[in-house]
Amino acid sequence: MIKVNKNFDIWAKITTFIFILYFIFLIYPLVTMLSISFKDSTSDSFSLAYFTKFFGRKYYLSALFNSFKVTIAVTFFSVIIGVPLAYLTTIFKVKGSTLTQVLILISSVSPPFIGAYSWILLLGRNGVITNFFKTWLHIQLPDIYGFSGIVLVLSLQLFPLIYMYCLGAMHNIDRSLIEASESMGCTGIKKMFKVILPLILPTLLAGSLLVFMRSLSDFGTPMLIGEGYRTIPVLIFNEFISEVGGDSGFAAAISVIVVVIATIIFFLQKLVSEKLSFTMSAMNSIESKEVKGFKSFIIHFVVYIITAIALLPRIYVIYTSFLTTKGQSFTKEHSFNSYRTAFEKLGTSIQTTFYLAIWTILIILIVAVLISYIVIRKPGKLSNMLDTFSMFPFIVPGSVLGIAMLSTFTKKPLLLSGTAIIMIVAFAIRRLPYTIRSSSATLRQINISVEEAAISLGASSIKTFFVITLPMMASGIISGAILSWINILSELSTSVILYTNRTKTMSVAIYTEIIRGNYGIAAALSTLLTIITIISLLIFFKVSGKKEISM
Repeated sequence: MIKVNKNFDIWAKITTFIFILYFIFLIYPLVTMLSISFKDSTSDSFSLAYFTKFFGRKYYLSALFNSFKVTIAVTFFSVIIGVPLAYLTTIFKVKGSTLTQVLILISSVSPPFIGAYSWILLLGRNGVITNFFKTWLHIQLPDIYGFSGIVLVLSLQLFPLIYMYCLGAMHNIDRSLIEASESMGCTGIKKMFKVILPLILPTLLAGSLLVFMRSLSDFGTPMLIGEGYRTIPVLIFNEFISEVGGDSGFAAAISVIVVVIATIIFFLQKLVSEKLSFTMSAMNSIESKEVKGFKSFIIHFVVYIITAIALLPRIYVIYTSFLTTKGQSFTKEHSFNSYRTAFEKLGTSIQTTFYLAIWTILIILIVAVLISYIVIRKPGKLSNMLDTFSMFPFIVPGSVLGIAMLSTFTKKPLLLSGTAIIMIVAFAIRRLPYTIRSSSATLRQINISVEEAAISLGASSIKTFFVITLPMMASGIISGAILSWINILSELSTSVILYTNRTKTMSVAIYTEIIRGNYGIAAALSTLLTIITIISLLIFFKVSGKKEISM
């Protein structure tokens, strides 16, 4: 009995310690940002001036409207592309479907702003595709800039999330349900809308929320190709960073508005999903049918063309990285000049990226494993609260978290601004959910009787955790850590707020080189980042034994 109390105290202390960390590095910065948003810039007294300014001027409200216009459009088109694609590759046999899944995933794991840069090279005013249509077909294509370009880039970047979520859900549908519907004359498109779509709706809502939040918080894409089409992340950045006319208090107020809206949407989605949720166990999963003739051609054409379009920007960036540059244009000569210049000018950013990512992953591994164990094995109000805290960064845009941390840690005893520590902490908070979810999923599959047996033989709870449970969780922990790693490498929205010349990452370096018009260097760095991401993704597949990613 004494041992039980002692063990309980150990886990209670660990839980308390993690709560303290979340309070210091997440809650406290957000509360500080909240207090700044309600302060008068001159007298430090309570004021609603910033909020009155935002809601009282069409200029700022239009940015909010633009952001929701973009996110709704991106979510809609991601669903329109992702769901039918998942349906086709589940119901019908598609040659090379496994490779197609991997390629679609690869197209989605690189940063969205690299996709924006790629499409500038393809559909910009001097883009390859634009010039081809203009020169050979005498057709002037609409350029990539503005609302339509942002939606195109983000939709092609984010539809794989809907695709992978729905693909996993469709594999969990019992074949007998499909056979029953077909026996009643429900086939083809009707079967998809009447049977399959209602069954995967909770999963589709979860995937749609992820797409919505990512597109809402994306900074790089509208910044590169918006050309006056203002969105909230760009507005926040400009208000916070701008040396002329910038106002950190106003940026904080806008950030508070975004967090409130995002939180409301998150809980509404959660409420709807809980009402629609049901358990579904596929005793006999759907078997893909083999189709022939014209129908087979159409199915393969649709799957392959979507995959090709999604991959095209990445392939073209890799190609251009080996071309010699002349100003902002590429010549027809092939060379390694862009790589040489990139390593000479920005080699430290590559080292910094790995340095920050390695330290971040070490923190994530420790904290995520402890949180997942507490949430699964120590259920209660505190563990539920901890689970909510761990997922909250999922709905907080990166630029907002960056502003909150930079506004908070500017004086002693926690003077972190300008250091690598603030970058590592921000990365860890934002990317913890991937490892927590993956570790929790693995722990749920481990029968608690294994741990109970060890404790009954005299082992303490903490010793059982490290000796028995932790090794059994290894595959889930590593899989989640790799996903966290991939997202850390591509992080821009937080980095661009927090970085200094000493802590410039590859993502920030790519972004700044694109802004400066150094397209060759940007292409070389983008290629290196893509290769690192692909290698990480392949390791994830090897470790997890899966060909899909979900959270």
